[in-house]
Amino acid sequence: MNDLVSLISHHGYLLLALICFGEAIGLPVPAALAILTAGAVAAYGKLHLYVLFPLGLAATLSGDIVLFLAGRASGWALLGFLCRLSANPETCILRSAEYFYHRGKLTLLFAKFIPGINTMSPPLAGSMRMRTAQFLAFDSMGAAIYIGAYTAAGYIFSDVLRDITRGLRSAGAAAETVLGVGLACYIVYRIVIYRRYRLLDTAPRLSAEEVGQRLASATPGSVLIADVRSHGYYDADSERIAGSVRLEPNLIEEEVKSLSKEREIYLYCT
Repeated sequence: MNDLVSLISHHGYLLLALICFGEAIGLPVPAALAILTAGAVAAYGKLHLYVLFPLGLAATLSGDIVLFLAGRASGWALLGFLCRLSANPETCILRSAEYFYHRGKLTLLFAKFIPGINTMSPPLAGSMRMRTAQFLAFDSMGAAIYIGAYTAAGYIFSDVLRDITRGLRSAGAAAETVLGVGLACYIVYRIVIYRRYRLLDTAPRLSAEEVGQRLASATPGSVLIADVRSHGYYDADSERIAGSVRLEPNLIEEEVKSLSKEREIYLYCT
C-alpha cells in the first residue's frame, strides 16, 4: 500500500483513471484500493476531490460502456470468455445471470461492490438488450455510489490509513512474507477448486445426429427435448428445436418436478 500511496501522490489523476478503467474492463487491478488511497491523499491537499470523483466516474463508465457494447454485439460469447478463467465457467455465468434474474436493472446499483459480478454486469446487460439510456442511468448511479463511498472513506480515515502505511513500512519483511504465504495458499486453493469442478464435469453428451436418430426411432411422446439456455441469452425471438419445452435454469429444481419420469429427457443450452 505504501508503494500505491507514493504512486498516486506523484501520478494521481492519470493512475487513478487507468486503474478504474482497467478494473471496469476486467483487468485484475485494485480500483477500490486506488480510490480509497486517492481519497486519503486528497485529505492532505495533494489531490482535489472535485477532480477525483468525476475522473474516476468517467473512467469507470468508459470501461463499462466498452463491455456493454461488446456484450450487445457478441451475446454470451463475451461472457464465456470472461468466465473462462473461472474454475467453473457455467457457474460464473449463471451466478451473474441470477443476480439480473432476481433483481433486474437494480443489479447495476451494487454490482461494483461484488467481485466477479462487477465485470460481468455490463456485458450481461448488453447481451440482454437492455436499453442504452437505461443502462447508462443505472450504471452511472452504481459507479457514483462505488467511487463516492471509497473516496469518502479514504478522505475521512486518512489518518488511519497513514498509520497502517507506516506500520507496513516498519514491518516490510514480515508483510512480504505474509503476502507470499497468502498468495501461495490462494494458488493452491484455485488449483484444488479447478480440479474438483473438472472431476464433476461428467454429464453424458450426445451429438445432434444421435438425438435425431433417437427421436426418429422412439415412440411418440417418449422423448422430451428441453431448452435450458441461461436467462438473458434466451428471448422470445430465439429459435428453438421443434417440439421442445423451455426450462429456466435458475428455477430448474422447481420446473423438473412437473416433468414425467417415464420419458427420456435431453437438455440443450448454448
